[in-house]
Amino acid sequence: MAFEEEQKIFDSFVREKGLKHSAQRIDILLTFLKTEKHLTADELHTLVKKKNPAIGIATVYRTLKLLCESGLSSELRLGDGSVRYEHFYGHEHHDHLVCIKCGNFTEVLDTEIEKLQERLARKEGFTLQGHKLLMYGVCKKCKG
Repeated sequence: MAFEEEQKIFDSFVREKGLKHSAQRIDILLTFLKTEKHLTADELHTLVKKKNPAIGIATVYRTLKLLCESGLSSELRLGDGSVRYEHFYGHEHHDHLVCIKCGNFTEVLDTEIEKLQERLARKEGFTLQGHKLLMYGVCKKCKG
């Protein structure tokens, strides 16, 4: 079965928090993992309702919070006020270029930028635990 490791991590995390294991949470988890996109809670809710119409938006929000706390997902705030969620576990680190006109974003990875960020942290005596880099500008399509 796909996503077995992620399901084990999530199940273990939910048990450690003393929460009950629910089919709705698993439906949300699997729908999220199958969708290789940066989703808003509303987008995920729309997708998961196709599988289980009884799932409410509050359950989606609570489950996304648990996914973030468990390390399976991370929040991405792109500056337009929306919060998107992306797969975190088992995915290579990347940064984002965000278009201020259309809101589209591009995942980017540059080893030199990564090294510079680590060097800056060390210089300040800072133990880096992780980071997110969002760069804002205008994309090719919007430049016209």
